[in-house]
Amino acid sequence: MSETSARLLNLLSLLQTPREWPGSELAGRLGVTTRTIRRDIDRLRELGYPVHATMGAEGGYRLAAGAAMPPLLLDDDEAVAIAVGLRSAAGHTVEGIEEASVRALAKLEQVLPSRLRRRVGTLGTATVSLPSGDHPTVDPEHLTVLAAAITNQERLRFRYRAGAGDRSKRLVEPHRLVASGRRWYLVAYDNDREDWRIFRVDRLSEPFPTGVRTPPRTLPAADAGAYVRERMQGRATTHRVVATVYAPAAEVAAKLGGPAAGEVEPVDEASCRWHSTPDALEWLAVRLALLGHEFTVHEPPELAAYLRAMGGRASRAAGAAAGEEEDAAP
Repeated sequence: MSETSARLLNLLSLLQTPREWPGSELAGRLGVTTRTIRRDIDRLRELGYPVHATMGAEGGYRLAAGAAMPPLLLDDDEAVAIAVGLRSAAGHTVEGIEEASVRALAKLEQVLPSRLRRRVGTLGTATVSLPSGDHPTVDPEHLTVLAAAITNQERLRFRYRAGAGDRSKRLVEPHRLVASGRRWYLVAYDNDREDWRIFRVDRLSEPFPTGVRTPPRTLPAADAGAYVRERMQGRATTHRVVATVYAPAAEVAAKLGGPAAGEVEPVDEASCRWHSTPDALEWLAVRLALLGHEFTVHEPPELAAYLRAMGGRASRAAGAAAGEEEDAAP
């Protein structure tokens, strides 16, 4: 591949990120002059890529979306990341995502080079998804609308149903989406209530971007995940787990899925303490069991009792299976 062709592909890959790219930044990324960038932009336009340019201090280049867009370019790591994400399908919490992800994965794997197909296949063989169970699902179109409004810093209207069943119309400035366990949350500034709020996305309907851009607001927490965790822990709850897990804190935090799943604090190099966000006893027990490490539950006592009952059932089932094998032996 010629140097010019390789540079055009790298430029196109950068432009496919949804943002304005100043010419000076593109030139710095690619190691060329801004004049070369202008010529390369003209070449991309001749090839049918709709590259828009804006003037001013905040201006730059961006790639416009459209039905006539030429094929998307992905580097190796991006292609593998998308394939793995399609396999996991957002934990099966998004309505209809399983069928859609299978269709998209089939299309992607058809065009992957053999070396990448092997990487994706190896990951797929080595991992198993936990069934989602019976819980509310999220409309994928809602997630798309919310994510776009967050990226564009755009006010959003939607209808919302509270836990008690009360319905209301909301005008918000969306900040971040937070995936926690089996649920999705929207962290947003509520304009009518003049305060920050957390909305369950499965209770949200008819999201509509207003087209009004707003300057970013400072969230009263380190990040959106920490904000959701702190607010959830501050509410009156039936169950809150405190457990010691005999494994390094970083490893346990990674398996639990990030700060929204609870606080993991190191006790020493080989153990840590987990303070969870509220959830059902059954799900808390499964999360602990799937960590793959020894653990001790300090509270609540209901969780310890549930684990003892679950362990007893598992032991009896394993004993029965062993007895059946012995009976069948010649």
